[in-house]
Amino acid sequence: MRQVCSVLYGYFEGLLELITIFLMISLALVVLVAVAYRISGSALAWYDEVASIQLAWLTYYAGALAALKRAHIGVPGLVMALPPHLRRPVVLLAEAVTLGFFALLGWLGVEVLLILEGDTLVSLPEVPTTLTQSVIPIGAALFIIAQLLSLPKMLEAMDNRNEIPGEGLEP
Repeated sequence: MRQVCSVLYGYFEGLLELITIFLMISLALVVLVAVAYRISGSALAWYDEVASIQLAWLTYYAGALAALKRAHIGVPGLVMALPPHLRRPVVLLAEAVTLGFFALLGWLGVEVLLILEGDTLVSLPEVPTTLTQSVIPIGAALFIIAQLLSLPKMLEAMDNRNEIPGEGLEP
């Protein structure tokens, strides 16, 4: 089971890295094209809307990658200050709260998609708003997967050391 989780972790990490790199490059290209148009005296009507959507997508996907690597904000010093027998339950409680939050976010994200059904972007009426806002439930699902795939590795590191490692495996 541990080996399967490790393989899934590697594939998921690679997928998130590829998507994040693609989103970063495409955002940079959109910005550069928009700047070139403005310098030439024109402006792209869709630039502001598309760039802000791309930034939101980049934030969700890169955030999921950070969650997978346990590179998000944590408080390992607080956990390590607890007696050893309380550390694991506190970490598991924190994980449960995190997973619950992202499950709620995903559910509400689907609700948002149902409300926005039929709406389109202002500057690109052929693009449905549900496509652009689908990042909310997709991002929530990615965060949940990332947390679950990285949890065994983090618990193992915590059990094998007196200190929770600072290399991205913080609770």
